[in-house]
Amino acid sequence: MTSRNEISRRDLIRYGALALGTAMLPSGRARAQSTVSPVMAALSDYMAAAKDQALPPDVVEKAKHHILDTFAAMLSGSELPPGRVALALAKAQAGRPSATVIGSSILTGPIDAALVNGVFAHSDETDDSHGPSQSHPGASIVPAALALGEDLGISGQHYLRAVTLGYDVGPRLTMALGGPTFREESRRSTHAFAGTFGSAAAAGCVAGLTAQQMRWLLDYASQQASGYAVWGRDTDHIEKAFVFGGMPARNGVTAALVVRSGWNGVDDVFSGVDNFFQVNAPLGKPAVLADGLGERFEIINTDIKKWTVGTPIQAPLDAIESLRKKRPFEADEVKEVVVRLAPSVGAVVDNRDIPDICLQHMVAVMLIDKTASFHAAHDKARMKDATVLRQRSKVRYVPDVELNKLLPVRVATVEITLSDGTRLSDRVEAVRGTPRNPMPRAEVVDKARDLIAPVVGAATTQKLIDTVLTLESLKEIRALRPLLQRQ
Repeated sequence: MTSRNEISRRDLIRYGALALGTAMLPSGRARAQSTVSPVMAALSDYMAAAKDQALPPDVVEKAKHHILDTFAAMLSGSELPPGRVALALAKAQAGRPSATVIGSSILTGPIDAALVNGVFAHSDETDDSHGPSQSHPGASIVPAALALGEDLGISGQHYLRAVTLGYDVGPRLTMALGGPTFREESRRSTHAFAGTFGSAAAAGCVAGLTAQQMRWLLDYASQQASGYAVWGRDTDHIEKAFVFGGMPARNGVTAALVVRSGWNGVDDVFSGVDNFFQVNAPLGKPAVLADGLGERFEIINTDIKKWTVGTPIQAPLDAIESLRKKRPFEADEVKEVVVRLAPSVGAVVDNRDIPDICLQHMVAVMLIDKTASFHAAHDKARMKDATVLRQRSKVRYVPDVELNKLLPVRVATVEITLSDGTRLSDRVEAVRGTPRNPMPRAEVVDKARDLIAPVVGAATTQKLIDTVLTLESLKEIRALRPLLQRQ
């Protein structure tokens, strides 16, 4: 029989992975084939094979972009309020020195490192996002794979494959639950659910788990799946950073470590009595978990933000930049700015207390600065500045129910009226950094450099960029440590 390591990702789906998954159970844990569903068999075999399977060149390139982008989010986030409280926790709880606490000189165990670095990654709105699954995959998957990868001493190539697998599994999980519909009806956090399963998959790949162990890994991930919409009331981004990044990264590493140490569990948490879907989304579609595995890589479908602000604000800022290129104007020439967004999207950023997720504030900043820098997006004191408030008073958000029909694509229309009566309008249907309008390598690098250099310096920043962009040649992921720490 062909070994799992010789089966290509495409073959797992196309040539009989469903039967293979149930045929390869360890002799000590024999089960009737009916106890493992075809979906679980296909998914767990795909996960077990991932560490040994070459990825298409475009997927490798995109994975490097997301890893670099998330490293930039972690390093810059380490200096923001959520990052500072996470760093205090790391100092107080520092354990076995096997994994890096980014932006510091601290080493600790992989579970704590994943938690803290995950908080860093979503200390602000810099990290990536995946629209159909309503998740921020990189904020938990990248730090989870890094923490356990350092602990176990894996290669750069292994790390790339583990991260890519995490993006394949986590987003599919919440898409299978129903995506935005699941989020709205259950008031649970799709961000945390996708992060937990994605981080578990990445960590399981790092640990080299077998198909049977991957099934138990998913079981332990499901037992830790948590997070609900109350994070929306968080005004300091600390709880949000925990729910989106730190908690799921910790959950994923924990699931991988307990299974690696010999724990067993339920063979198929996605089917049978009291299964994950029955409890969380009875109308969910488990088959989505295996749909397109090896053919559709969700890391390709994940956005990298051009602007370090909340996702719903990306399109309005793109529109203002585009309009200014066509017809330059100054902030004081503007009489009114009308921003139209889908109601469910606009509500997330409408007059919020945090600068980087406040639509009206960031539009005002864009009018004044002619850009939206990382520093400006995190200058909370500036929200009270008289100059900013004068421009902000001109900004009007209009919920547009017609734009709901286009979701998860986040379309925005911006209409600017100048004091001389000139009317400018732009409709953004493909936000910069999304799959339909991707950022090239140079643009991703420029963003990363802007975020990383203030933390570790220009020379180290360049070394980190160069290393990530040749990650497949790195013999040990631990070689990244001096490039990610503050010396």
